[in-house]
Amino acid sequence: MQAPRMSKIVGIDLGTTHSAIAVVEAGMPGILADAEGRRLLPSVVHFPANGEPVVGVAAKRIQTVEPERTVVSAKRFMGRSENSLVKGEAASPVEVSALILKELRAQAEAALGESVDRAVITVPAYFNDAQRQATKLAGEQAGWKVERIINEPTAAALACGLQGLPEGDQVAVYDLGGGTFDLSILELREGVFQVLATHGNTALGGDDVDAAIAEWLETKVEGELDATGKARIREAAEQAKIALSSSDEYRIQLPFLKPDFSLEVNFSRADLESLARPILEQTKTHCRQALTDAGMKSTDLSQVILVGGQTRMPLVRRLVAEWFECAEYEEVRGDVRLGDSFHSADGPVLNTGVNPDEAVALGASIQGAILSGEMTSTLLLDVTPLSLGVETFGGLMNVIIPRNSTIPAKAGEMFTNAVDGQRAMLVHVLQGERERAADNWSLGRFELEFESAPRGGARVGVQFEIDADGILQVLARDTTTGREKIVPIQSAVDVSDDRVQEMVEESVEHAFEDMDARRWVEAALKADEAVKAARDGLEAFRDELDNAQIIDEAIAAVEGLLQSADNDQGDLPALKAAVARLDQVTLPLADLIMDRAMEAMLRKQGVLD
Repeated sequence: MQAPRMSKIVGIDLGTTHSAIAVVEAGMPGILADAEGRRLLPSVVHFPANGEPVVGVAAKRIQTVEPERTVVSAKRFMGRSENSLVKGEAASPVEVSALILKELRAQAEAALGESVDRAVITVPAYFNDAQRQATKLAGEQAGWKVERIINEPTAAALACGLQGLPEGDQVAVYDLGGGTFDLSILELREGVFQVLATHGNTALGGDDVDAAIAEWLETKVEGELDATGKARIREAAEQAKIALSSSDEYRIQLPFLKPDFSLEVNFSRADLESLARPILEQTKTHCRQALTDAGMKSTDLSQVILVGGQTRMPLVRRLVAEWFECAEYEEVRGDVRLGDSFHSADGPVLNTGVNPDEAVALGASIQGAILSGEMTSTLLLDVTPLSLGVETFGGLMNVIIPRNSTIPAKAGEMFTNAVDGQRAMLVHVLQGERERAADNWSLGRFELEFESAPRGGARVGVQFEIDADGILQVLARDTTTGREKIVPIQSAVDVSDDRVQEMVEESVEHAFEDMDARRWVEAALKADEAVKAARDGLEAFRDELDNAQIIDEAIAAVEGLLQSADNDQGDLPALKAAVARLDQVTLPLADLIMDRAMEAMLRKQGVLD
């Protein structure tokens, strides 16, 4: 009996402004167009007061008429706890994305003439665990079996045919889409794509340029605009931006924007670039940080690949060429043979030889073909963009999986109880780059119970495992009883996307301050231990000591410094000196405790009467 044929694994770019679906056929990746030949699906969903939701081109047309019932840029809200993006409707970010993915599935099945239910879906490299979980859930709600979640820059590298590069070549993928940005550094070794570093912002993209143009246009209007007027302004802003990628001037005409007002204004490329430059300049920091994380200079790269619709803008290309010291980027155009190496002694070449709107979907389809066995020459190894760890006693973050670790990844560490008689341990999972737990992103908390034990007596192993989709699972196990708890981290974090970008920037800005805080907390914990040990010893042997009062004074000095600490930070040199003084004056006490312990042991063995 012949086994049933497995359906193809398609690749999906679930974008902020547009989405696309692709498949590999006869060894070649290709975009699956809709019945009208359109290759991109607007990521727009309209929820009429009565009837079923409308997705794509039709929804975009309705947007200017009923903007309050039309959802755009849902991707920017993925992984957050918004109940609905439309008042009175079941329209969470996941549900809106599921409708877009369902439309793409219907489009693929119509194009291929067969059932399709297996997909690789891309996400920005800087998406955190909650956002990846939400994307996967949206795919499942749309009826897809999500075979893999992969990073958009990695997919773009596949689409560029980089498996044909010389061994060890390193490239950067600059991915600026409608709503997100990331910069990834990749290296090819023995047919394996290794993501060396990635950095970005999940709330920065072409939408922000549109908003800046719209805000400028609104200054040309007297009085307030209603929701429909604002939507028309935003649509005109996007059209003007697109037109000025190939023209020097564009006339914006919006008749009857208000009952008594029509807007007509000339908008030049110089005007556009003046508004867009501050937004685009924000990506420069991420580019530099990714290079630093990879331990590289821009001249170490052979190519900088531009991906995402916003990279069509001439200003973007000029800025990126300047930042990466690119050589003669104008020579590399759409007629480039994929897989060519453009290494130049004068610096990397800006590769604009792929369709920036389609590259990610095409690359995802190649990954699907790799998973299905249709293609076998290339493997992808992604990295996790932020460190993952747990909160430890004293409010510090203990990193389990460092930032830019290759995934899939698994790592663990052993922890113990901080107080006598403790019967449970709180595992607080964190994501971020700061030293103090409170400054990082909380991904979730759970408790593991264990048998009551004296301080330091329990042994709890905590293991983090990130799968190939970049999704985290945490295990905690009491090594004494074998009792364990496994918790998949769910997308229930209500933190703005801007916070993701801020994490790394703040870690650099506050690096010295954070290290001082960590040193203080660690010294304070050691001081607490020294004080407790000294007090316990004094309670048992005060009458046998000649320097009990001196020890009391040393204890008081340490406690005074701890109590005077301001905002978890105090005089660290003074505290270390006070603890050293306490250690010195308690030497006779330590000797006495050791002598008594030895006597007790010898009596127990019958050596002493």
